[in-house]
Order: sequence, then structure tokens, then C-alpha cells
Amino acid sequence: MNTFASRLLAWFDTHGRHDLPWQHPRSAYRVWVSEIMLQQTRAETVIPYFQAFIARFPDVRALADAPVDEVLHLWSGLGYYARARNLHRAARLLVECHGGALPAERGALEALPGIGRSTAAAIVAQACGQPEAILDGNVRRVLARHAGIDGWPGSAAVQRRLWAIAEERVPGLRIADYTQAIMDLGATVCTRSRPACHRCPVAEDCVALADGRVADLPTPRPVRALPVRTRWAALLSVPEGVYLERRAGSGIWGGLYSLPEREEAGELCDWILSRWPGARQVEPPVERIGHVFSHYRLDLRLLCFALPPAGCGIMEGEQAIWYNSRLPTRVGLPAPIERLLIEHGDSDQWREP
Repeated sequence: MNTFASRLLAWFDTHGRHDLPWQHPRSAYRVWVSEIMLQQTRAETVIPYFQAFIARFPDVRALADAPVDEVLHLWSGLGYYARARNLHRAARLLVECHGGALPAERGALEALPGIGRSTAAAIVAQACGQPEAILDGNVRRVLARHAGIDGWPGSAAVQRRLWAIAEERVPGLRIADYTQAIMDLGATVCTRSRPACHRCPVAEDCVALADGRVADLPTPRPVRALPVRTRWAALLSVPEGVYLERRAGSGIWGGLYSLPEREEAGELCDWILSRWPGARQVEPPVERIGHVFSHYRLDLRLLCFALPPAGCGIMEGEQAIWYNSRLPTRVGLPAPIERLLIEHGDSDQWREP
């Protein structure tokens, strides 16, 4: 019987993905950017973001020299914005400490912000041909099913078992192709739902298939109800645009521009009227925005105010802008806030009657 790797490589030659934009050319920088974007995001979603990002930032120095607002702007809608902030921080460290080049050693890459073991291994395997194992979400699913590994892959014990299996199966040749092949198998054949086991090149000795447990593996994360967090946000408009504040650099939507928020409606109204005494409350375009994060559900309730034209200045040192959706500033925006601004940017109900 052929080995796991040889069967996978033979399948990859005919059925693998060979036209992904980060494969042409397959440089360390392009692999790095793609791997960060692909974390918890499907390739189909990533491709247009990757192409726009690389067109603007073709190398490490271009990324390092750019303002973080522009990086976040090109990331808007992709989610998990800490990835973009870490990418930018890492680029600046690469320029300062590595001459603008990515190190060819996994350990040195892991020392950079936002690069963990699997991402570092994927970079050196694909760009340098080094025999390193990866363990992203697709690979965890393939290995958990093929080896019949029970338990949630996020637990430390199960992760250790999967890493050991991943390392055992790395071949001595064609490392870059093998790395892409096992990711492709998980993305296109051994999918989370409705896997195409009849097309799988390693189905003949898959434990999950033999035991009728494909649908059960990998073991799902233990279910827990997500708490709901209610916040109040202000939609403050003048003819020139809508008032947006830069959020803190860490946490949810970190570093993006968004509507000012408070825990309570009264607290928000008091702040608005103390800053803009002539503000008048008007009917909001929508009453609330719902958004699901990994650890809670956000119930963002809106208050809409038309501001007097004389009060539209930005205070000195304030991290804020007036955002006009018709002539948008190149800054990062949370996807639900960007949709709100675009969908209702022409509405007269934003303005004082």
C-alpha cells in the first residue's frame, strides 16, 4: 500500500488547487499574508482581499511603511482584525530586525506577532521546502478522521496527538506540494459537512469511514450558550458625514473606526448633549444591529442625532473623523457599521428636518 503522503501527492497532481493567487509566485511574503488571511476564513472569501492587499502592499517594506488605518481599510469585512494589526506590527519588526525579509526558520517566525506554530510551519514548508508539519483547521479534520482521533481538537491532549500524527506523515520530498495537498483535501473533499469520501485518495484506510463515524469526527467543540451584550451607539450626522471614533487598539474591532458607544442610553445622550447642545434626536434608520462574535452576541442599539453645522469640528487630539460614504476615507470599519453607513448614506432621515 502506498503511504499516506504518496497517495495524497498523486491526488494533488490531478485534483489539487494549482491556481491560487498566492502560489504565483509562491514567495515567503505572499504565503505569510495568505496564511494569516486564511485563518478561520475560506479561500473563496480571501482571494479578492489578498489580491487587493498585495496590489497595494507588494512586499514587507510597503506594508511596514503604510499607516495602520490603510491596512485596516483593506481588511474591512474580512473580520478578526487583530490579524491585520499583527501583520502590520510584524512587517515593521521584519524591517527593523531582519532587513525586510521573512526568516527561513520556524522558530524565528513564531517570535513575530500573529504567527503561531502552524502558520510558521506553513510559510517555511511552502516557501522554503522545509519538512515541517502544519495543523490548521482543514488538516485537523483530515487527520482526526483518518486516524480516528476522538475528542475536541482544541483541547491540549488532542492537539498533541494530532501534532504527532501530522509530523509522522510529512514526506521527505515535495514538501510544499504536500502542505498544499493536505489543506486542499480538507477544503474540497474532507469537508466539515457532506464530505466526498468516494473521491478521497486515502479513504481505503480511513478509520472514521470504516467505523461509520465520519460525521462524528472531529469531535465538535462543547456547546455553550453565547451571552448577549447590549450596548448603545450614536449615529451623529451633519451634511458632511457621520461622526466616527477610533476604537482602542485591542479588543473587539480594535483600531477600527466606529460609532461612539456607551453601556447605557442615558449615558450616551448626556455625552452627546454636553458636546453638541444643539443636537436633535431623529428617527434612526434601524433600531439595532446584531452581530455574533466568538464569545458573545452583540446587541447594538442605535440613537440617531442631527447635529448643528457649527458643531461639527473635531477636538484637538481626538481620534475621530467625519465619514462620508459617498467619498469614503480609507480607514478600517467594522463590517456591520460599514453596511449601515452605505445603506443609509443617502437617507434624509439622518438629517435634521
